[in-house]
Amino acid sequence: MRATELAHLAIRRSVNPGDCAIDATVGNGHDTLFLAELVGPSGRVFGFDVQETALASAAEKLGGLPQVRLVHAGHETLAEHLAANDRDRLAAAMFNLGYMPGGPKDIVTRPETTLSALRQALDHLKINGVVTLVLYPGHPGGAEEADAVRSLALGLPPAFTAHRHAPAHTVRPAPELIVIERQR
Repeated sequence: MRATELAHLAIRRSVNPGDCAIDATVGNGHDTLFLAELVGPSGRVFGFDVQETALASAAEKLGGLPQVRLVHAGHETLAEHLAANDRDRLAAAMFNLGYMPGGPKDIVTRPETTLSALRQALDHLKINGVVTLVLYPGHPGGAEEADAVRSLALGLPPAFTAHRHAPAHTVRPAPELIVIERQR
């Protein structure tokens, strides 16, 4: 299975109708739509992207689903956009790092903003909530970002568990998945 498919499996186990979820990197909107379907009309999904073209593409895919709020801002601002009543029901956050497929390859996620966003998501994650991070170490800057995320995941307090899913044998750096779950 691809890292993105494994991320969906992990998220599916933790998100219920009425929950709040975050797509930290909207891109083409696939994860945003996936989360919107899981939370249903009584839930909320916040989708973040710095590219207007990404948000426009996602908006078209979403067809005006009322539970989705697309935010034209970096994911490092996510806590600023969560309403107080959404913070206690944050069930999931999805990060698909790197650059937008089909988009400009010079607009990429960066370690400093990703780590800030990840810390904010973990601060608001409810018990049994999940954060998934698909890492792409093969593009310029991707290995550094992957190392930073792995390092943060290894140093989490005991309330969290982190799992890494990476191909065992590859010729080139392959996408990998980090899954962080809040236990208490």
